[in-house]
Amino acid sequence: MIRLERVTKQFPGGQFAVQELSIDFPTGELTMLVGPSGCGKTTTLKMINRLIEPTSGRIFHDEQDVTHIDPVALRLRMGYVIQNVGLFPHMSIADNVATVPRLLRWDKPRIQRRVTELLELVGLDPRQYARRYPHQLSGGQRQRVGVARALGADPPVLLMDEPFGAIDRIARERLQNEFLRIQREVRKTVVFVTHDIDEAIKLGDRIAIMNAGRLEQYDTPAAILAKPASDLVVDLLGPDRGLKRLSVTPIDLNALEHPPAVHADDSLADARRAFDGRWTKVVIVDRSGKPAGELDRDQADGDGQVADRARPLDATISADRTLYDAFSQMLIHQASWVAVVDGDRFRGVLTPQSFVAAIQRVPAELEGARR
Repeated sequence: MIRLERVTKQFPGGQFAVQELSIDFPTGELTMLVGPSGCGKTTTLKMINRLIEPTSGRIFHDEQDVTHIDPVALRLRMGYVIQNVGLFPHMSIADNVATVPRLLRWDKPRIQRRVTELLELVGLDPRQYARRYPHQLSGGQRQRVGVARALGADPPVLLMDEPFGAIDRIARERLQNEFLRIQREVRKTVVFVTHDIDEAIKLGDRIAIMNAGRLEQYDTPAAILAKPASDLVVDLLGPDRGLKRLSVTPIDLNALEHPPAVHADDSLADARRAFDGRWTKVVIVDRSGKPAGELDRDQADGDGQVADRARPLDATISADRTLYDAFSQMLIHQASWVAVVDGDRFRGVLTPQSFVAAIQRVPAELEGARR
């Protein structure tokens, strides 16, 4: 746990960068600091490891006041990743990753094992990359090395200052996905500064929105999207706030709709009997419950088997994805529903009505949770 109690930073000349800021960063969670330029988010990050000293207030790490810890010792307990990576150009990738373990005087076999482990963790083959130098890597690869170096001594806390901001969109998206995978494995307490609200929504367990050195709103992405606390938060979230809510809303298996289902080797007469007043098509599943296609009512006349008239079921989504992913599949395939699968098993469908109902449920669920 990292806790700030009424922390203020005033620079010479009287300018306040942070004012009376109190906030907890829960253990093992990824908290995003976001806000307009000059709002104090990077200053807040740097005060946590004392790269900048607070003017007043107290900062605790695991109930220990960091102002009573040697700054160098404190920083060795916290990984730090910056936008331009800051790798040492004259050192190999392996030596860069080994920086903190060497400062802590680990023995060579332990360091070598750790370097190998970390390069594999960030998706860089040690046999291919360990002996290379930073200039021989792409920007995205260098950023991966920066993350590996920050994790060198397995610190409990990771501080990240716009680490993916200077990378092209495709590489940034891949790095974000890779970082989420890494965080699921290592579960560090992460404080992550970004100016990109979409990145904050995608990555954060919680989002702290700052304005003029103060905390504007602090909550989960879903709660902030459902109930912005101020006009500034509304502006920051953008006009597509409703769509963004889809990206943080998981698929609820209990809320799926269940159209009639038939087997590929059933007769068309069986399929006609399966139709009811609402559904104009049926899902085709195999004997193990895996979706294999769909059949329209107007294609079910005559004799023969269902397989003779079936169409592929193009719009499918895994049950562990979000409503945003499902809605995207519906648009891409111009489909009237999206089939949801849990593993290989068909669980139901999402229709346009399903999306509206799911979005309407979110505020009510949040309100109930707060009571």
